[in-house]
Amino acid sequence: MVDAFYGTWKLAESENFDEYLKAIGVGFATRQVANMTKPTLIISKEGDKIVVKSQSTLKNTELSFTLGEEFDEITVDDRHCKSTMVMNGDQLIHVQKWNGKETTFVREIKDGKMVMTLTFGDVVSVRTYEKA
Repeated sequence: MVDAFYGTWKLAESENFDEYLKAIGVGFATRQVANMTKPTLIISKEGDKIVVKSQSTLKNTELSFTLGEEFDEITVDDRHCKSTMVMNGDQLIHVQKWNGKETTFVREIKDGKMVMTLTFGDVVSVRTYEKA
């Protein structure tokens, strides 16, 4: 159920994030700032939509979507993506597609923490969030 993801989450740990950002084409200066930023994610339900807000010193973003339906997404690094989010068991899976490329974020709750695994080709980054 997506309900397990609702709440406010603060980034606690980040592994291999710079390599992931480099792989998807993020420039050096933006990567430097992104690697120092500790975003807060607020995941909620508004009507029949799921809303994911990311708040940080770099940029605030908001996604509003229905599970299983493709939506337009403009990322923090200004990529224009066609994105889809689905539940697969207890995993919330977010797929972004742009310019013939594709990346996947898999969010899951483990030991009360939200673990997000970002994958682009053979580059994997793991970001762990704790309930705020």
